[in-house]
Amino acid sequence: MGYRHRWTDGEALDLPNGKVVCVGRNYVGHVKEFDSPLPTEPLLFVKPDTTLVDMQQPVVIPTDKGAVHHEVELAMLIGETLTHVSKERVESAIVGVGLALDLTLRDIQARLKSAGHPWEKSKAFDGSCPLSGFLPMGQLTSLSSIEFSLVVNGEQRQSANSADMIFDALTLIAHISEFFTLRPGDLVLTGTPAGVGSLKPGDRFSCSIGELLQVDSVVV
Repeated sequence: MGYRHRWTDGEALDLPNGKVVCVGRNYVGHVKEFDSPLPTEPLLFVKPDTTLVDMQQPVVIPTDKGAVHHEVELAMLIGETLTHVSKERVESAIVGVGLALDLTLRDIQARLKSAGHPWEKSKAFDGSCPLSGFLPMGQLTSLSSIEFSLVVNGEQRQSANSADMIFDALTLIAHISEFFTLRPGDLVLTGTPAGVGSLKPGDRFSCSIGELLQVDSVVV
């Protein structure tokens, strides 16, 4: 089954459902708000394709599993197979940049972490990666200076620039390719800035990349 990635100019690209490779603790502000140590290498985890949902549709969250937190992130759409590649090889393989919410079951994550257990259940549950459409690379001047933000119920919760990443997007994707082969249709989420917080049914939110892309939606 294909996943329909809509572009902002009305065109669309059909790609197979792919995995989502995510990085934790890639913005200093987010590291500090959870009192975590700064990473010395990218901290990686994977969401399966069953996490992908259309952000422009109402976003369904669990209501029986404790707090659900938003983590807005820049998402890189991969268009070529990458395995053990150099940083210089990466940029031509990125075919679009969009937005994702890395939804997190925070209470479950805290419980699993405290027990020393894997915490995929808190990050990789069905529907935990609402996704926007994608900006073609030609609409971006640089991957190293992309402003993005999240507003919930009229309040700005998160705002950052990709220049603030601890590991820039090209370095991150090259590192990922040493461990996970990336294929066309895979996504790389590049980390969330400070300001993560709870979402609840009825909340209205807006995600944006500068003036280039905006998605307005509601939580149900």
